[in-house]
Amino acid sequence: MGAKNFYGILICVLVFFASFLLSKGASMYLNVVAFLVVVSGTIGSMFLSYSFERIKSAYLVSKNAYLVKLPSQDDLIKALLGLAVKSRYDGILSLEKALSKTTASFLRGGLDMLVDGFKGSEVKDMLSSESYFFKQRRAANERVFRSMARSAPAFGIIGSVIGLIGMLSDLGNTTVILQTIPIALTSTLYGILLSNYILTPIAENIHARTHEELLLQKMILNGILAISNEQNVYKLEKKLCLFLTPAVRRGHEQDFTNIRRRYVGMNFQEREEVFQAAHS
Repeated sequence: MGAKNFYGILICVLVFFASFLLSKGASMYLNVVAFLVVVSGTIGSMFLSYSFERIKSAYLVSKNAYLVKLPSQDDLIKALLGLAVKSRYDGILSLEKALSKTTASFLRGGLDMLVDGFKGSEVKDMLSSESYFFKQRRAANERVFRSMARSAPAFGIIGSVIGLIGMLSDLGNTTVILQTIPIALTSTLYGILLSNYILTPIAENIHARTHEELLLQKMILNGILAISNEQNVYKLEKKLCLFLTPAVRRGHEQDFTNIRRRYVGMNFQEREEVFQAAHS
C-alpha cells in the first residue's frame, strides 16, 4: 500500500468517526455488550469454519498485502531484459550469480531451474503449477475474510434480538429499557461497520494483490521461457511491453536500446561489472 493510500485511509477514518462525535449523544454509540456480541460471534464462527493454520495464514497474507511493496512492472521488465541479454552473450550458466541478488522467489526458482539444465517445457510446467497453487492458496485466504464479512451483520442482528428480549422482559421498567435499547441498535451498527468497513475491504485488497502478483508471475514466466529458448531479445522486449499500458511502452524501447549498447562490444568481465552494478 502506497503513502497516498495510507493518507487517504487516515483522512477518511477521521472524518467518519468525527461524524459520530458531531452528533448529539455521541456516547450512545459506544456499547461494550454490543461490541462483544458482534466481535466474539464473528471470530467464533471463523474458528468453527477454518483451521488455526488457515486463519494464521490469512492474517499474514492480509498484513503483507498492506505492508510489502511489489516490484513495479517497469523494474521487472528491465531486470528480465538484462538477464536475457546476459544469457545470450555469456550463456545461461552466467545467470547463477543473479540467483543470490534476486528477491522474488518466483523469478529465483525459474532461474535456478535454467541453471540446473531444465528444459523449457519442464520450466513452464513447474512454474505454471506454482502459479496455479499460489492462486488457490490466496483464494482460500480471501474466503476467510469474506466469510467473516458475511457473519458480522448476522451477529449484529443477534445482538439486536438480545437487546429487544431484554427490553420486553420488563417493559414497565424505564431503567431496563434505557439499558437494552443501545444494545439493540448499536450491535446492528457494529456488525454492518465491521463487515463493510474492515473485513470486505481486506478481502478485496487480497484479491487485487493476488491478481497483481499473478500478472508479474506471467511476465516472469515469459521472460524465463525466452531465455531458455534463446529467443531474440528484441522480440522478448516487445512481448513484455504488451503487459504495459501504451503510454509507458515507448520509454522501454529506449531502455532496451541502452541495455544492448552497454553489453555489445564488451568482454565478459566488463559485462559482468555492468550487470552487477545494475542489480546492486
